[in-house]
Amino acid sequence: MTNKLTKVSLAAAIAAASFGISQAQAADYNFTFAHVLIEETPNGQAALRFKEEVEEKSDGRISIEVLPAAQVGGDVEIIEQIQMGLVDIGIPPTATLGNFEPRMQILDLPFLLPDYDTMVKVLDGDVGREILDTLDDDNMYGVNFWGAGFRHITNNIRPIETPEDLAEVRMRTMQAPIIISTYENLGANATAMAFTEVYNGLQQGVVEGQENPLANIYTMRFYEVQDYLSLTNHAYHAYAAVMNQSAWDSLPEDLQQVMTEAFNNGRDTSRELTLQDEGRILEEIESEIAINEITDEARAAFIEASMPVHEEYTEIVTPELLHKVYDEVGIEY
Repeated sequence: MTNKLTKVSLAAAIAAASFGISQAQAADYNFTFAHVLIEETPNGQAALRFKEEVEEKSDGRISIEVLPAAQVGGDVEIIEQIQMGLVDIGIPPTATLGNFEPRMQILDLPFLLPDYDTMVKVLDGDVGREILDTLDDDNMYGVNFWGAGFRHITNNIRPIETPEDLAEVRMRTMQAPIIISTYENLGANATAMAFTEVYNGLQQGVVEGQENPLANIYTMRFYEVQDYLSLTNHAYHAYAAVMNQSAWDSLPEDLQQVMTEAFNNGRDTSRELTLQDEGRILEEIESEIAINEITDEARAAFIEASMPVHEEYTEIVTPELLHKVYDEVGIEY
């Protein structure tokens, strides 16, 4: 009986797989969408809704296979695969894209974007479009900016209330030069580490702290292995929705329109779900981790301490582009 059931189950699995393959083969365009996030995150959910919308509104002419949770590698590997055409779509962090196109790092300058409304104004406006267009030389088409909220700091040493509190803290950062520079300027010891390795790194004491938006802190359960959460809001965690240039160019205009609308809805979904989740997350983890907010006075001190990073990266992101962002934000230069 067991063998018979096994054979039936195997046959059913093969039939289901064959049906899935036949569906994909029936599409005119088959694209892969890879990212490092688990599906429960706002952006993981937005990626699934993007897939559904594209397949429905293209009348099956486009098939999207979503590969979440770093199935094909970390953000650096995903970007490389998009450039080579091995993966078609991704939502890597702008800071990581800075390894390939230095001007993309501009959005990760510390304390550049003060609030949500300013973020929307910059990222969804003409300046945001100009930033995305810097990817043209890297065989990627930048569509728009998704996001996971503002980043905060967790650690096991002390509450971060002033810049001095970061002194000598071993901080995990993204594999991004500008993030490393930020923490080194604030006196921390920065260590680049892949996103999927952070929990173990914190648990084993390889690093003592990390930075992420609340959605990632919650879904990756970093609060289980950290003592303090400091709500610093020091940078917006933007994901650039990008597509292999040849894959994008292969689409006729009507399907490019379908994709663009779905990308925009994916962006809006990622932001809306993030905002909805943040209050709930803080309530759910407040018994697990000590939470503190920084004062206005401390924020001013952080901004002042961060200006050397702005100066260091002015030529890298170009003065022209930086001044356009400053004008939008209202920073004097």
